[in-house]
Amino acid sequence: MKLKQIDRREGLTRESFANEYLSSLTPVVFTDLMDPWAAKDKWSVEFFKSKYGHLKVPVFSANYSKPGKGYMVPDKTMTFREFLSTLESGPTDLRMFLFNIFRHAPELCDDFSTHTIMDGFIKQFPFMFFGGEGSHVALHYDIDMSHVFLNQIHGRKRVVLFSQEQSRNLYRHPYTVASYIDVNNPDYEKYPALKLVEGYEVMLQPGETLFIPSGHWHYIEYTDFGYSISLRSSDSVLRKVKGMYNIATHYVVDKGMNKLMGPKWRELKATLAKKRAEELIEA
Repeated sequence: MKLKQIDRREGLTRESFANEYLSSLTPVVFTDLMDPWAAKDKWSVEFFKSKYGHLKVPVFSANYSKPGKGYMVPDKTMTFREFLSTLESGPTDLRMFLFNIFRHAPELCDDFSTHTIMDGFIKQFPFMFFGGEGSHVALHYDIDMSHVFLNQIHGRKRVVLFSQEQSRNLYRHPYTVASYIDVNNPDYEKYPALKLVEGYEVMLQPGETLFIPSGHWHYIEYTDFGYSISLRSSDSVLRKVKGMYNIATHYVVDKGMNKLMGPKWRELKATLAKKRAEELIEA
């Protein structure tokens, strides 16, 4: 497995971004895309605690992807203030993601704006992600196949990316957008196709925006307690159709079979993933 650093760029125009990165689905870090946002400096931990600490939020742990009754459901619900205090207190695997705080606090939308670096942004789906130091997001790609602009507000994240073409080599589980290989300690004996994998990595800093192209696999480590906001863009009808297909099949089939089979369904997916990767190596 080979990883190279993602470009960091300042002053990219729509044209240069389209030609150098968007057209080839190549990730890039913008160092100045968030500069006009009030959120960049305004959204401190104390700001969220004092203004929105009373909100009830869904909290997830590392159990999120484990098969069984708790598969893809929150561990618990707590107040936003309690959650933030827990993250501040030290390393924890607790995270909160895909939480649309803007439905509860629409005035926050005044603190940021849709990027103008490309067209097709989906304005009704801004999401925030929070995580404790040491927590991580397992390797996956986004089911709706949108481009993602991950805007880091607080703390640092290490992000590792792989293109969609690497899916078989990454042992993607069928009917999911997930892989369970260890990005940091790849087991080449158990998963020999990982030797063929090439990707990107970056340490995303506060105030930076990472462009994650459509279908790109991403693994994320919270180096510090931190949070970000993602904006999504879909500039292709074909990608929208693919995303709808994924949602209609992967999500329904995977969750349904998990309820019926539990851990045995996970084992079956792992077996099929390994078989597909081996067929690719032998081809």
